[in-house]
Amino acid sequence: MTEPASTAAGGLALYKLGAFGFAAVLAAVVVMAMTLPKTAREFVVATISTAVCSICGGAFVVRWFDLAHWAQDDIGVIAIGGVIFVAGLPAWVLVRAWFAWSEARKGVALPDLVRELKELRDDLGKVDGQ
Repeated sequence: MTEPASTAAGGLALYKLGAFGFAAVLAAVVVMAMTLPKTAREFVVATISTAVCSICGGAFVVRWFDLAHWAQDDIGVIAIGGVIFVAGLPAWVLVRAWFAWSEARKGVALPDLVRELKELRDDLGKVDGQ
């Protein structure tokens, strides 16, 4: 028979992980509703990127700002879920921007794309170093 304390701790941990997973899925759904993807490939890449960025980026923010003590009560878990939600939003924007940029340059060879990126980087460096 298992010890009741360890079973209760496992149930509480599972509850908290479920809340964080829900925040990641909610972030993906919200951004999908704002800007629908054009292809199934873009949809899959953007959804996976949003979920991973939400979970990993949210964990990074919680760790960086030392917010782990918020997980001691239900309201803190909800607040951490909000942090995880917000952390996933930039991934969708970056994936959509990457797909738009690559679609606009569909017929361009890879060396030309690299050259274009280097020129853009150099132009941005000149603006910063004025």
